This record gives sequence, structure tokens and C-alpha cells, in this order.
Amino acid sequence: MHAVHHVRRLTLFVLIALCQLVHTGHSVAFAQDSYEMWGSLNRKTAIFDAGEKMAFTIKLLKDDQPVEGFTLNWERTGDDGITEKGEVTSTRDGAQIVASTQKPGFVRLYVTATDPDGNKAMTKVKGQDKPVFFDGGACVAPKTLQGIDEPSDFDAFWEAQKKELASVPLKILEKVQVAEDDKAVAYDVKIDCAGGMPVSGYLVMPKHAKDASLPAEVGYHGYGVRSANYRLNHGYDKIYLNINAHGIENGKPQAYYNELKQGKLKGYAFSKEENADPKTTYFRGMYFRVMRSLEFVKSLPQWNGKDLKAAGGSQGGLQALVAAGLDTDVSECWAWSPWCCDLGRTESGRLVGHWYIKYTPALLYYDPINLVKRANPKCSLYIVANLGDYVCPPSGVWIAYNNFPGPKTIETRQGCEHGYSMKNYPKFIVTDKAKQ
Repeated sequence: MHAVHHVRRLTLFVLIALCQLVHTGHSVAFAQDSYEMWGSLNRKTAIFDAGEKMAFTIKLLKDDQPVEGFTLNWERTGDDGITEKGEVTSTRDGAQIVASTQKPGFVRLYVTATDPDGNKAMTKVKGQDKPVFFDGGACVAPKTLQGIDEPSDFDAFWEAQKKELASVPLKILEKVQVAEDDKAVAYDVKIDCAGGMPVSGYLVMPKHAKDASLPAEVGYHGYGVRSANYRLNHGYDKIYLNINAHGIENGKPQAYYNELKQGKLKGYAFSKEENADPKTTYFRGMYFRVMRSLEFVKSLPQWNGKDLKAAGGSQGGLQALVAAGLDTDVSECWAWSPWCCDLGRTESGRLVGHWYIKYTPALLYYDPINLVKRANPKCSLYIVANLGDYVCPPSGVWIAYNNFPGPKTIETRQGCEHGYSMKNYPKFIVTDKAKQ
């Protein structure tokens, strides 16, 4: 009897909650109604001429089948400063939405859907319910895009930072074995560094490797506060170092990282006061650790002296680009949707997203679009730009690509945001050979 009363009370609570949602004007979508939205353009690439029609075809899907009769609400924004809104009706063959721009740069198209009763069509993204959406775009002349002028003393500034780093001897503070199998061994390592915090990460490498026999790779992390990570198979055929972004301890209970996240590392890198001076910005210590991590793997006798890869996504992609720009021994760079490219974009009038660092002149010393110009012309780059990513806008990623001097490839993905990839997304790839 008690269980029955409990169920009745729970049912009443749910009904009251639903009534409150309806009363406040919120439409209710139930979990079983899970939709997807898919979009494409009228060509294989997303590159158009100035003023040319960018024709998007948008399909609303349920169980991979087209849904008709829903209202697709769209908003077009872009680097040209223009905003347009409208609605179309979903069809079996897809609804068409046309945009254009006269200005070199990117157009962003964001689309959501409502059913004939006005309820929002919902989907699940990383286990959370949210309105189904398409977030993508197209561009005009992306190869012509550039950032604002870099500081005149840019190279002198970085020579001074490198001298400060060199004043701290390359010294292993800690090296503790944490795992092994029959092929590889992993260590928790800390290396002394300028900037107040050490390099802290996991080093994985083959057992009994001969001197000068192995390529090396350093992996960098996205934004957040967490331990470095590794898998033993990362070290079966190479030296692999994975570092956390802050020089903090690895392998601690989550409470340790939560405390840092809510304490001294809360909102790191976003302080406008710190970013007013290139000597006080958070990026300075981070870039010291990037340089020292590379120096460390190069100091290992097993490194072959020629193959050195830097890799990461988002903030990790930022660090990978910085690695290539600050150390000409880096021979390969892989960067997925790198953060902080084109930090002066507001000064150029380009579109920013909902999560970006406010511009100060001091930040130009740390902008990867400036640093990558100094990469070794023999270093190769593979970089990914997401057309719906306005945490790391595609225009900034393209500028990093434009400024890279070596052989390079950019993969551009339609309908993909920073934390979401559209199912079966269209992509196009552009490759440039090295400058002679």
C-alpha cells in the first residue's frame, strides 16, 4: 500500500511539473522523441565566391528517416556582421536555406526544429536532452584571411622567454614507474621548468630500446583540470609523453582536481587583468611547459633525433601549434579545432562565439597564428576545422593553416561543433605542399 501511495505521489509530482512547464510557455518533448538533423551544401567544398549562393539542404530525421511538416527555424550570422532569421518546413528531400556573403570569411547557419504543435524536437548530445540542431557554415576566400598585425618585438620577446627557460636546468624532479607489460613501461614524471610549475605527465616507451632508435610524440590536453593519461600501447613503437596543462599531480582522486578547478585554477587564462601584461598571462607558464616537454623527450638517448610529433585537440591543439612554432625540431603537428587562434578577431570584426578570451594587445604574443609562422618549413601540419565550432571558430583555424610554412593539410567538417559531430558529416580536405 505504501508503494502505491509513493507511485501516486510521484505521478502527481510529474503532472504538476508538466503543467508548470506548459503554463510558463515551455514546450515538453519526451525522451522517446529523439531526432537528428543533417545538413549539406550544393557542392563538395564549403568554399564560395563573393556573393555566390550558398545553398544548404537541411533534413530532419528520426530513426534515419526524413520527417516532414516540422518548422525549421534558422539563423544566419557571419564574419560580415550580418544576421538574418527565417523558417522553412521540413520535407522528405530536405528544406533549402540560401545564404551568401560579399566579405572573405565564414557564414554560420544554426537551425532548430519544432513540431506542428510548437513543441521543440529534441535529441541527445552526450547523454543530455537538448533541442535538435544543425550548426554549420560556408566561407568565401578562406586562404586570404589574416589576423591583425603581430607586435613589432615579437621575436625579441620570445628570445627573452627562451633564455628564461634555459636559466632553469633540464632536471628530472621525479620519475616513478606506474605500469608495464611485456613491451612497454610507463612512468609518472616531473621535469623542472620556468614559470613556477614543473612539466608533469606520463612517459611511456618500449623496454630495452636502443639509443637513437625511436620517434617521439608529445600529447597535450584540452581546457580543464585533470591528470595526464596514457595507454601502454602508446609506447610500443615510440617515446610518448602525455602532459597535463598545469604541472599538477597526476593520478590523484577526482576531489583533488575538483578543488583546483574551484580554487586557484578556476577560469584560468580568462583574467583580463592577467592578460593585460604578457609577463602575467596564464599562457606564459603553459608555453614554458610546452617547450620544456619537447626538450625533455629530445634529451632521452632513445630518441632518433629527427621524428618529433606534437598533438592535441582544442587547448591541446593550441599547445601543439605552439610547440611547432617555438621548437623547430618538431617535425609533425596534429591539431584538432585548436583554441585561441586569432585572438584579435574582435578587432577584425569577425564572429565570436559564446566562450572566448577578450582581446588585449599582450595576448598577441601567445596567438598561435603568429607563432606557427616560425615553424620549421619541413614540419608537416594536419589541422581540423569544424564549421559549426564557435568555441574555436573556423576562420581562426584557417588563419593558422594559412600561416604555417610547411607541407599542410586542413580537414573541414560540416555540421560539427566543438563538442558535437553530426552523424555522417560531409568534409572536404585541402592540402598545400611545402614552400620552396
